Amino acid sequence: MNRQAKGKTIKYFDYTLLFLIIFLVGFGLVMLYSVSAYEAQSEFGDATYYLRHQARNIAIGLVLMFLLSRIPYQWWKKAGPPVYLIAFVLCAAVIFVGSDANGSTRWLQVGPISFQPSEIAKIAVIIYLAAVLSKMPKQIRNFRTVVKVLIRVVPIIAVIAYSDLSTAIIIAGICILMLFVASPKYSHFFVLAVLVVAAAAVFILTQSYRSDRILAWLHPEDYPDDAYQTLQGLYAIGSGGLFGKGLGASIQKLGYVPEAQNDFIFTIICEELGLFGAICVILLFVLMIWRFMVISNNASDLFGALVVVGVMSHISLQVILNLAVVTNTIPNTGVILPFISYGGSSMIFLLAEMGLVLSVSRGIRLDEDYPE
Repeated sequence: MNRQAKGKTIKYFDYTLLFLIIFLVGFGLVMLYSVSAYEAQSEFGDATYYLRHQARNIAIGLVLMFLLSRIPYQWWKKAGPPVYLIAFVLCAAVIFVGSDANGSTRWLQVGPISFQPSEIAKIAVIIYLAAVLSKMPKQIRNFRTVVKVLIRVVPIIAVIAYSDLSTAIIIAGICILMLFVASPKYSHFFVLAVLVVAAAAVFILTQSYRSDRILAWLHPEDYPDDAYQTLQGLYAIGSGGLFGKGLGASIQKLGYVPEAQNDFIFTIICEELGLFGAICVILLFVLMIWRFMVISNNASDLFGALVVVGVMSHISLQVILNLAVVTNTIPNTGVILPFISYGGSSMIFLLAEMGLVLSVSRGIRLDEDYPE
């Protein structure tokens, strides 16, 4: 925080949030190398393969974060609709010309560059919805208005759900939480909750493999093939004890937990660093959410506050869903742990979101008298 003379405006910047971002990213690199070195050596003959790619993605993301933190966030209010439209077109393109990887069609290939449009959709929906809601702060108390706002984002959620249900759930959750914060009437959301649960049930029952996931979740021991990753992850968590086996000493990462560097990296953290390390990681995310709340409460306008609420909703939902999956609290949904799991598009656009939040924090002005 830069303080000017007594009685004048104080320019603010959230260095605490910046430190948390850098610390989580750094910790993530350490854990990623520990988790992925064996598999990278086996598959690619290079133990640093995943580490190098993640470092490159982080470098791109940090540059994008810095640039966005310097751009006045109010500019995105006007850019919200075109950004949303671009994201929708890219997500729709995945259905027709998407690239396949690990049995899922979620990527677009543009020359040598491959990316997930659904990651762009997260930030696009946050900006667009914040712009829409900031223009109707009084009308949002009407349930009809809530429905109208939701209808605007249903198309992109439906398009994403076609090939990536977990991301669609996260984006739907972001929208509902942003509406929940913006609306003074909470009774509306009981109705919405029932509708969302009903829609999710129908969507699950329309595909047999989704029903199989539910059965594998309820009775993992009866479905050893479908629940293999979950069972191995639980073994890793259970074997870590209070303080873990030590950094780099995991057994489960040696081919037992499939794709451990992605969705199930938290299980290896538990095995190597124990319950103590797991709690520390969770506390870091709690601190980050606290900083989001501070920035949102002090934002200079409603648009900025809602942008931060959207990002906070995204991080919160993704962390909760990832931890719930690896502990078998909910069925496996393929959600990565922010800042720590291996990912290209996800890491880049996650850091871009942090740039938006830091831009909002830079716009805070505190008018207080400080002693000279």
